[in-house]
Amino acid sequence: MAPLAKKGPALSRDATLPKGVDVVTFGCRLNTYESEVMRREAESAGLGALEGGAIIFNTCAVTGEAVRQAKQSIRKARRENPAARIIVTGCAAQTEPQNFVAMDEVDLVLGNEEKLKAHSYRALPDFGVNDTEKARVNDIFSVRETAGHMVDAIEGRARAFVQVQNGCDHRCTFCIIPYGRGNSRSVPMGAVVEQVERLSGNGYAEIVLTGVDMTSFGADLPGSPKLGKLVKTILKQVPGVKRLRLSSIDSIEADDDLLDAIATEPRLMPHLHLSLQAGDDMILKRMKRRHNRDQSIRFCEDLRKLRPGIVFGADIIAGFPTETDAMFEKSLEIVEECGLTHLHVFPFSPREGTPAARMPQLRRELVKQRAARLRAAGDAAYRRHLAALAGTRQSILVERDRLGRTEGFTLATISEGAPGEIVEADIAGHDGARLIAAPLAARAA
Repeated sequence: MAPLAKKGPALSRDATLPKGVDVVTFGCRLNTYESEVMRREAESAGLGALEGGAIIFNTCAVTGEAVRQAKQSIRKARRENPAARIIVTGCAAQTEPQNFVAMDEVDLVLGNEEKLKAHSYRALPDFGVNDTEKARVNDIFSVRETAGHMVDAIEGRARAFVQVQNGCDHRCTFCIIPYGRGNSRSVPMGAVVEQVERLSGNGYAEIVLTGVDMTSFGADLPGSPKLGKLVKTILKQVPGVKRLRLSSIDSIEADDDLLDAIATEPRLMPHLHLSLQAGDDMILKRMKRRHNRDQSIRFCEDLRKLRPGIVFGADIIAGFPTETDAMFEKSLEIVEECGLTHLHVFPFSPREGTPAARMPQLRRELVKQRAARLRAAGDAAYRRHLAALAGTRQSILVERDRLGRTEGFTLATISEGAPGEIVEADIAGHDGARLIAAPLAARAA
C-alpha cells in the first residue's frame, strides 16, 4: 500500500483537564479508516474522561523511516502532555512491540486486532507498570475474520474511506506488512454496502474503498465474489454515491467485472494506483511479485482503451538489493511506458524478518540517488499531465479551502466551493504543482 502523510495533531494542551481522545495516524488509508473506529472504541471505554486525556498513535511499518517518525512524535507528545495516557498501536506496534514497550513515554502497546475493541482500552494499566503489562499484542495470523466496523464520518476528510479487506496471503520479499496485518480476510459484501450507504447518507460525495491487498477481496467469502462484483453492487444499491474510488490495487488480480465497471461506470473514478514496485523482470522475481514488466505495460494500455483519459499512479522501490544500473533504468523507463502520473517512490528500506533484508544490499547513497532520479521522472510526468489538462473542464471535489482534486485525483486550486462539494470548473493552466481551476459560476459572473 502507498503511505500517506501522517495526520499531525496540535497536541500541546493543559495537562490538568480532560481533553478527550486524540488519534495520530501514520501510513495508509486503511489506518485512517481504522483510526475512526479506534477513537469511538476508546471514547466508549472512558479514556476521554481521564485527566489529561489520551493520545493514541496508529503506526505504520512499511519503512524504517515510518517507525522512526512515529517514535519521534511519541516523545514530543509526552513532553507536551505529561499527564496524558499514550497508547501505541498499528502495524509497527504489531511487528515490533518490544521497541515501543521499551519507551518510557508509552503507557500501553496494542496489536492491530486489539486496537479495534473497547475492552482493550478499558484495561489501560496504571502508570508505572512493568513491561509485561504494557503490551497486549496477540498472534495476528490467528485472526480469521474482519468485521465490518461502522463509522459515521472520517474526521478532517472531505472523502470517506471504507475498509473492504485486511491482511495479505502473499509474501513479497521486501514487505513486513503481512506480519502486521495477518492473512487476507474480507469484510462481508453486505457490511461494505451498508457502510458506504451510511457515509453517503451523511453527505460524503466520494467514497474510497481500501484494503491491504484489495484485489484479493472475496476469496474467503461464500461464493468467492471478486472486487468487481462488489464495486458493481455498491453502485447499483447506493445510488447516492456520486464518486467511488479504489485505493491501491494489484493489476494482475483485476477481474473482468472490475474492468467492465471501469469501462462503463462513470461514477467509478478514472484513477488507479498500481502496486508495480519495479520495472525489471529479474528484480520483480526477486521481490516475489506475481507480474512482469510486459504485463504492467499491457494492463495500462488495455485500460486506456476501455477508459480513455484514465490516470495511473504507482508504487516503485528504488535500490532493491542486487539492482544493477541496467535494472534500475528499466524502472525509470516504465514511468513513461505505463504513462504513470502520480508516483510514490520508496528508497529500499530493509525490514528485519524479511528475505530482502538478508540479500546483498546497495550503498545507501546509491539508493538515495536512484530514488531522487525516480522522483524527478515522476515530477516531469506529472507536469506533462498538468499541461495536458489545460483548457479542459473538470469536476473537482473540494477538500479544503481553495484546494480539491479532479476525478483523476489531480490537485487543483479552486476559488469557490465548500469542503466536500463537487464543483464544475474550467482549467486555466497550472503552477507546476497543481491545476488552476475557474468555477463555471465564477466565470459566468
